[in-house]
Amino acid sequence: MLFNSYLFIFAFLPVVLAGYFAFGRRSNLAPVMWLALASLAFYSWSNWQFVLLLLGSIAFNYGAGYLLIERKLHPSWRFAVLTIGVAGDLLLLGIFKYAGFVAANLNAMFATSFVVNILLPVGISFYTFTQIAFLVDAFRGNVARYALPHYALFVTYFPHLIAGPILHHKDMIPQFERAEAKRPDPHLILCGLIIFAIGLFKKSCLADGIQPLVAVAFGPNTPTFDQAWIGALAYTFQLYFDFSGYSDMAIGISLMFGIFLPLNFNSPYKATSIIEFWRRWHMTLSQFLRDYLYIPLGGNRHGPLLRYVNLAITMLLGGLWHGAAWTFVAWGALHGAYLCINHAWNNFAPTAPPRFAGLARVAGLILTFLAVVVAWVFFRADSMTNALSVLSKMADPGNIAFGRLEIAQSLFVLIYAGIAWFGPNTQQIMGYDHRNRRVGEGLSAWKMRPLFIYATAAVLAFGILGIQQHSEFIYFRF
Repeated sequence: MLFNSYLFIFAFLPVVLAGYFAFGRRSNLAPVMWLALASLAFYSWSNWQFVLLLLGSIAFNYGAGYLLIERKLHPSWRFAVLTIGVAGDLLLLGIFKYAGFVAANLNAMFATSFVVNILLPVGISFYTFTQIAFLVDAFRGNVARYALPHYALFVTYFPHLIAGPILHHKDMIPQFERAEAKRPDPHLILCGLIIFAIGLFKKSCLADGIQPLVAVAFGPNTPTFDQAWIGALAYTFQLYFDFSGYSDMAIGISLMFGIFLPLNFNSPYKATSIIEFWRRWHMTLSQFLRDYLYIPLGGNRHGPLLRYVNLAITMLLGGLWHGAAWTFVAWGALHGAYLCINHAWNNFAPTAPPRFAGLARVAGLILTFLAVVVAWVFFRADSMTNALSVLSKMADPGNIAFGRLEIAQSLFVLIYAGIAWFGPNTQQIMGYDHRNRRVGEGLSAWKMRPLFIYATAAVLAFGILGIQQHSEFIYFRF
């Protein structure tokens, strides 16, 4: 079910909210079970054939986690349980997401004819990574014992289930256990509605609005220099407003239930280095890769050379997590190389004099943004051949169309750049602080509430009017 659908906005969400707070008057556990069942219904709307797979994954990981949390097993047996648990999760992910990719490459290498057609379950990457983190922390002794309903809700919680953010048990399950969250809070509901409206506007008006320009570079026709740049930049902004719009909507929906989700975006295109970019883009994935892959590989503990190797491996696997294609591997490899260069620059390059600090930041922002745009070409392209073709046109200023249409398209893209670079982000507008559980403190003054309510109604109306049929979120495919 799509957040940006009339069915969700006018039927599913109101019913689930009403049931959640109605059950909250009776007990602390009933609303948890109601929300878990509603999340399964949300998932099954277009993925009913994979509900048993999701439930099996929950049962498998909860059982493995229970053995690890109890700590009654010998250390070697505990390690075996962890190994089996993580291997089982990765095997499940591998079969559904990468079997076809492996078969295609084997066919190309050995002239074989393996045929693998497996439908990818929506959200499998997100709920797999969420549960791997749970198992690793349970092995490390960092997990308290959780009741099965709370764990099931943690995995299936519908605001995050399809496209993130990647949740952490320590952050979420204690919130599900709080009795206070089962009572309607008008302030949180209003703030949640505002944030949801902003996200819906990003998706329905901004992301979907610029989507047609992406075909200028990635469509059937060979682009010119300016057309290649227009299409690449259009995709750069489409992806940002689509995914950050989803994350805003997820945060807003969750706030209505009294639950704070972690931030996933913090104006990433304002970053002045690739290191900063990855602290701002898909923040929960960055934290997961750092805590459960980069640091276990050794991080920076064994000298600069191995640090660069670990960075490259982490980003390669991060790229492959996004999709089973060489284009995603290339995208991850590029960002791995960017990070290595960035760290080497920080270690060996001289510091800019104070009088040139502002100029250095502007240069860093432009260089970082251009590097990200080049990498996005691989992320969007259907094949390596297509990606290299688009990049070759982007590097060929001798072939320019630049007619009236291209001028209008360029101005349209510039408007998006202005919003991304100079506009405030959602958490700045709303004062959202998920760690301290604060939001909308500026709304505490009643004289400000009507202004925010009217603005929310206007933004929500524009977003609803902008809803297009079959307008799925880009990250649904990952």
